[in-house]
Amino acid sequence: MKDNEGLESARLMLRRFTPADAPALAAYRSDPEVSRYQSWESPVPMEEAERWANTFSTGNPRDPGWFQYAVERRDVPGLIGDVGVCLSEDGRQAQLGFTFAPVFQGRGYATEAVARTVGHLLVEEGLHRVWATCDGRNVRSAKLLGRVGFRREGHLVQSTWFKGEWTDDVFFGLLASEHRAAPDSGHGS
Repeated sequence: MKDNEGLESARLMLRRFTPADAPALAAYRSDPEVSRYQSWESPVPMEEAERWANTFSTGNPRDPGWFQYAVERRDVPGLIGDVGVCLSEDGRQAQLGFTFAPVFQGRGYATEAVARTVGHLLVEEGLHRVWATCDGRNVRSAKLLGRVGFRREGHLVQSTWFKGEWTDDVFFGLLASEHRAAPDSGHGS
């Protein structure tokens, strides 16, 4: 991904992170409801957000491992969330994750960003499969994945010791062939 490249949808730009994104990143990732099902603890100190933004800004979306897209609205610049993609070593599958600021939740932005990312991975990049996992209590994320076309593949009961308690893990998957067959797969997004 070159500095000027990114993904666009009707209302959003998914782009490379910049150091200027650190304050917004710290703000929404510090919200206890945002961090509840995520691997980090809140609050997120500004120094940590600056390190994250710098690390995210140097990644290559075509290299194995995690790449984080900064998400902003096309009409008003400014970070509203992020979508992470973890490309497998063989480059044929990817795991997906997403985090959005509370003020921008419930407006379809996360669904639009995830759908655009999935279309990019399965259609433009030619991956075979995209998958995601979420905490069994994270109903909103599970519903979003269903809206985008993911199939629920498994539910592991109390399988992870996480933030001081046993939690369920729910797995979702989507094959390129399923995405192409969907009536509203967003190929032209």
